[in-house]
Amino acid sequence: MISATRLEAATAAVTVLSNRTEVTDWALRYFGPWWNATSVDAADVCADAVVIADVKPANYEQITLLVYDGRPTEAVDYAKHPLLVARDGEDVIATSPDEGIAYRSTPPSGHIVLAGTEAQPLALAAARLAREAIRGQLLRDGWAVLHSSAVVRPDDGATLLTFGGKGAGKTTTALLLAQQGWQLLANDRVLVRPTGERDVEVVPWPSAAALGLGLLHALGWDVTAREHLRAGHAFHPTQHESVTEALLAGDHTPLWDNKKRERKVQVFPDQFPDLFDVPLATGGRAAGLLFPQVDADTAPDIVDRTRTLGEADFMSGATEDRYPDVFGQALGVDGGGRESARAEVAARLAALPHRAVRLSHNIPASAALLSKVANTI
Repeated sequence: MISATRLEAATAAVTVLSNRTEVTDWALRYFGPWWNATSVDAADVCADAVVIADVKPANYEQITLLVYDGRPTEAVDYAKHPLLVARDGEDVIATSPDEGIAYRSTPPSGHIVLAGTEAQPLALAAARLAREAIRGQLLRDGWAVLHSSAVVRPDDGATLLTFGGKGAGKTTTALLLAQQGWQLLANDRVLVRPTGERDVEVVPWPSAAALGLGLLHALGWDVTAREHLRAGHAFHPTQHESVTEALLAGDHTPLWDNKKRERKVQVFPDQFPDLFDVPLATGGRAAGLLFPQVDADTAPDIVDRTRTLGEADFMSGATEDRYPDVFGQALGVDGGGRESARAEVAARLAALPHRAVRLSHNIPASAALLSKVANTI
């Protein structure tokens, strides 16, 4: 029996089809709060863009053999897994032995076929490719991708975009404002498009949110997370086992891998409202820019500092390190959007209020400062 889940974001849509309900249920859960995911009758699917993801070991072997059949290949890192990519006519074919998944993408038609050996890794891969299909459509329609977290004021859709490098406090800022009555739109990146004469429309880029153990504790969410695990539930499967063990033990000491990257709690989008009472937004209009910096031992305050957007604040094909467009979904458009779209977005955002703030590990004081600043925009 074939099941189907349809995703819609702004002007883009894609349908995920599978012979395993685990795959389509995963897409329904993962994108539902942000990309209007709905279950549909597979027999009625006639969308141009489809992701067909079946558990079919024989098809996995067949495509994998084609990849290794003397064709020119390229080895890339895709979603933290090694991927070997080749061409078969106009199709992009690829295999990921680590995941037991093979791919065939036909970019002009918008069709992507995945064949896997197990349901769970196939469900994760199908969701990634469905998101790539949505992004490709939006990029071709004049959207761009910002490296930013975002929150939305529910009464008027005004959206605050938060920028900064790794560890600057983008996620912290968004979550603290969400606790003050704003709605969470994104924790790491957003899709944006110039609209009208001056506005910038914003929609989410659904993904699991990575929250450090220290931040989870500071927000007062670690007890809820521990109870969630003890009840037999889980967070996103990409969460490292050591993080789960620390949560169960009540230990909020930061954990690091051998590359000096912090291991974090990986929160599903739907777990924000369900577990942590953080409401989600499905879209908004840019109203202001925040530039935080965390200084653990200094009182939170507004900083008299000029900060403008730079190349690092936009995602692009050159800077995309997790999801390069190896399957050709953008049909040649840069992975962060056309240069003209990025330039127009930058010009419009430059005209909005900018606020630089210093945050500390004093969560109530930082939250009070952010609420004060947000109310002035």
